[in-house]
Amino acid sequence: MASAKRDKKKKKYFKLRKHRIWLPIIMFFVISVMIFFIMLLLMTVFAEASVQSKLTSEYSHIMAVTSVYNTENGQQAALDLMEKENWTYILRDKNGKVLASRGDDTCGEKESLLYMEYNDPDDDEDTVKVVKVPTYTDTERSFLSADSDGDIELEYMKLLRNMAENDELKKALSSDKDNEKSLGQAIETIKIPIWLSVPTDGDSTLIVKVNVMAQMTDIAAMLVAILAMIIVMAIVMIIIFIHAVSNALYQSKVKKLFFNDISTDGRSWMWFLFNAEHILRKRKWAKTRFAVVDLTFINYRSFCLCHSIEEGDRVLTAIHQMIAKSLGRNEICARNSEGTFDLLLIEDSAQQAEQRIKELILQLEHTDEAHRFAFHAGIYMVEPVENTSGLFPRRKNVDIEEYHNNASNARSALDGREDSGVSLFDSKFMEDQRWRDTVQEQQQKALDNEEFVVYYQPKYDPRTEELRGAEALIRWQSPEFGFVTPYRFIPIFEKNGFITEIDHYMISHVARDQKRWLDQGYKCVPVSVNVSRAHFIESDLAEQIRDLVDSEGAPHSCIEIELTESAFFDDKKAMINTIMKLKAYGFSVSMDDFGSGYSSLNSLKDMPLDVLKLDAEFFRGEAADTERGEIVVSEAIRLAKSLNMKTVAEGVEVREQVDFLAQQECDMIQGYYFAKPMPHDEYEQRMKQ
Repeated sequence: MASAKRDKKKKKYFKLRKHRIWLPIIMFFVISVMIFFIMLLLMTVFAEASVQSKLTSEYSHIMAVTSVYNTENGQQAALDLMEKENWTYILRDKNGKVLASRGDDTCGEKESLLYMEYNDPDDDEDTVKVVKVPTYTDTERSFLSADSDGDIELEYMKLLRNMAENDELKKALSSDKDNEKSLGQAIETIKIPIWLSVPTDGDSTLIVKVNVMAQMTDIAAMLVAILAMIIVMAIVMIIIFIHAVSNALYQSKVKKLFFNDISTDGRSWMWFLFNAEHILRKRKWAKTRFAVVDLTFINYRSFCLCHSIEEGDRVLTAIHQMIAKSLGRNEICARNSEGTFDLLLIEDSAQQAEQRIKELILQLEHTDEAHRFAFHAGIYMVEPVENTSGLFPRRKNVDIEEYHNNASNARSALDGREDSGVSLFDSKFMEDQRWRDTVQEQQQKALDNEEFVVYYQPKYDPRTEELRGAEALIRWQSPEFGFVTPYRFIPIFEKNGFITEIDHYMISHVARDQKRWLDQGYKCVPVSVNVSRAHFIESDLAEQIRDLVDSEGAPHSCIEIELTESAFFDDKKAMINTIMKLKAYGFSVSMDDFGSGYSSLNSLKDMPLDVLKLDAEFFRGEAADTERGEIVVSEAIRLAKSLNMKTVAEGVEVREQVDFLAQQECDMIQGYYFAKPMPHDEYEQRMKQ
């Protein structure tokens, strides 16, 4: 489904990319040329129609004379008639010999055929006939000419193009003022000679010279009509041209706006999505390794909150400019969202890509002189595809969104870090991702089958070494994966929210064990159960815990609710309200990992806690051997006692630490020195002792 949507978007994009401004311009000129030839054709047709109408009457007259010539003893009568009407004619036999003539013989070679319509006088029905009329040129001035295909070009069409070549006009224009009248007549009417051929019954041919009278008023009317059509078509074409160009420019602006990022004036994610894929698909890059990088300016929102959105955009623009300067040819970058940028780089190896991004981040950290920024980057390498023949074909199955998602997942591994960092999407990351998916698929099934097992880690009095309490810890005994330690699944549950189900599970099982041990006569000590910070957004959390413990029949005093210090940084008012309810129901409440954060003392001031657990880091490494470390621990114990709180030291592993804590009157010790976390059966044996 997602792939189909991507393909649909790609088709729309490439269709938009192919649109160019020159396309409507070319179409405009093509249409203009077509219209020009159409206009020329219309003019020719108009002229031919005009000539045909004028010649038809002349041809009918000649046919009438020819019909007289064809009658018995009518030859002389026909010749006399032509003499009387002052015709210029030539009568030739079939061999071309002149039998009779009158006037100058200017009849040239035959050029073409005209199609004439005339009324046949011999036809009783008086029907109109269409005949082919041989046409001859006039050697003094040609009226008709034909090309090799027989298409006719009319003389007065030439006159329209160059009337100055007309002999009569030349003669009129060369006359003096006394010839103004003849000049006007010449301009008003032009005589154009043409020889028409009509066959007779006696195997002879009568060729008569006729003058076609071309009225200048007709020509002027035709010119005006043509000019009007040209003007109208020109206006229409100009409108079409302006519209086409403006539409193309508008689409270009829309495309630019669509692919531009408003904040940085650079490229947008959509531009990166399609252009990165276009680069990767090119044949010349088939053997090249690429790195898809997801680079994030962490705490961007906090920066905008402290300053302004405009200031944030200014910083993003500066970051984009620095990234753009670092790019080589055929490398691209674009802003994805907020403070995130995506890059496509050409790199020979993942190590080189990682080193290059680290160097880039060092520059970006000093984008603004007044601030030092931090950046997280995830890298996914796009490897060339080698076939069985050792060749590298062009990449076909390119999915930029998947590559970006992999790079983004690699970057997300750095979440929580305040300093800059770079993470590679490699085989280990793939294994971790597959494990996260597997855990999420199996989590509900494991809960329903009670594959999660409660382990107990005892807490001892450092002075008497008596059992004073315990902490409930979870383990996963999976039929498929075996024994799974908490650090492999608890962080996953915390991210996907399933941790609240684990909280309920642990409280119920601890209450059930406590009830069973009490029924067996054991002297039970309080067992602390961790409750995640995500659970404290629920206003009825105290009631949920109460009902779970009551459903198992265990006394509330046997259950201690343990909170992490980080939970106190959320909704303080809701936190205090929940703690007060828990204490009212008879539960004790403890703070875990005291000293791991930076607001511990403020938390102690506001929170009515019963137990304070000192962070294990106080007792690990070199800090445990220093005088400063001992001072901090001793003062923390003294502070807790002043607030009527018990203290528990976590992570105690050596005897010297036990002796020191006993001297400081620490209430309980939890650590490997006394016991590791153990199954409930083994813990039960400890209780017997």
